[in-house]
Amino acid sequence: MRKKIYFGSALLIALLLIGGMFYTLPYYVSKPGMAKELGPIVTVEDGYKDEGNFMLTTVRMGRANIYSYLEAKIRKYEEIYPLDMILYKKETEEEYNVRQLHLMAGSKQNAIEVAYRHAGLPVHYQYNGIYVMQVIPTMPADGKLQAGDRIFKVDGQQLPSSEKFIDYVGKKQAGDKVTLTYLRNKSTNTVTLTLKPFKEDPKKIGIGISLVDDKEIIVDPKVKVRTDEIGGPSAGFMFSLEIYNQLTSVDLTKGYQIAGTGTIEVDGTVGPIGGIEQKIVAADKAGAEIFLAPNEKGAKDSNYRAAVKTARDIKTKMKIVPIDTFEDGVSYLEKLPNK
Repeated sequence: MRKKIYFGSALLIALLLIGGMFYTLPYYVSKPGMAKELGPIVTVEDGYKDEGNFMLTTVRMGRANIYSYLEAKIRKYEEIYPLDMILYKKETEEEYNVRQLHLMAGSKQNAIEVAYRHAGLPVHYQYNGIYVMQVIPTMPADGKLQAGDRIFKVDGQQLPSSEKFIDYVGKKQAGDKVTLTYLRNKSTNTVTLTLKPFKEDPKKIGIGISLVDDKEIIVDPKVKVRTDEIGGPSAGFMFSLEIYNQLTSVDLTKGYQIAGTGTIEVDGTVGPIGGIEQKIVAADKAGAEIFLAPNEKGAKDSNYRAAVKTARDIKTKMKIVPIDTFEDGVSYLEKLPNK
């Protein structure tokens, strides 16, 4: 009898422990990710090689279960975020992932444009349609379209931008229909939707999607940036340095292991990112000697200041360098002595 009780208790405990791994909480947990060399990720056709390495740094972000939540509570460089700090209003996790991948795609395009223009090379764009980023529940697109669909025709017409798409639909009335031709998983589909008013703004009618332009950057020599499932815009600055370094004969790495982070705008501005402390930890573990951090024009709560504080805390020998623009980064690296 006792053996049965012990066995039953052990089985119950085992089931509870396993269940704790799959029961999600209304939080996200972030922790230090990795520092990845950009050489294998970025390839400029017939590009120059470098002696050192540029590295992008990542943060691991995931939905919390009981164990990851408790672990984050006691570990210094792990953070807990409520869902509403990560997801937009009514945004699903799938839509969040699509948004992150699109932000990464945008950062790659900006990085390419900045690097090529700085190298004195022309940049052109080809418009391919619009990407669906989010579908609003109870609106006409709900259940018909999904995040990641690429719409390239409306009523048989190809429109030159998402702005023109919005203008075209905005001129119609509630009850009118629009036929959309879109691509999903390499398959072309067509759907006809009836326009209706938005609950939040009855004067505004539509199909209920948030969208962005899908455009392709055209450059010569060609460049490929392979990011797989890495999301977000925070690698943009480091992409721009790697691309520029492959375009020019002077090796900016000078033989050093150089990590960093920051968004990149088309004008070369380097912007702040989340999780800078965790990225410092990841870069240090990967053996980085220099870390380029967004300076935010010297703001008291800048990424750079947080990076310096973390570097001191973990007692790394890695040099933290403040950066405001792409030109700042290039100028600093050009002045580095060869290793």
